[in-house]
Amino acid sequence: MKLTFRWYGEKDCIPLNNIKQIQGMTGVVTAVYDTPVGEVWDLSKLLRLKELANNAGLEMEVIESVPVHEDIKLGLSTRDKYIEAYKHNKRKKATWRYTQS
Repeated sequence: MKLTFRWYGEKDCIPLNNIKQIQGMTGVVTAVYDTPVGEVWDLSKLLRLKELANNAGLEMEVIESVPVHEDIKLGLSTRDKYIEAYKHNKRKKATWRYTQS
């Protein structure tokens, strides 16, 4: 079992160095919190989070689920653009996973 801690990115009030001090801590759970729901995640942001975690001696073990925009849930006419963005983000999560070192 791996011990991980929620990390809200660079603006988190708890820095990675503090998280690393927790006995047995090996990684973080995070997401791209500064991208609005329904927008496409920037892969460079995912890779930046990974780099920051690795530099602190931690692994970015989990990227939280991509939020589903309300327009998709409600079946509104704008849902298709959000479905495409959702699919794009899921592919980026897979890309990040394959770049694990």
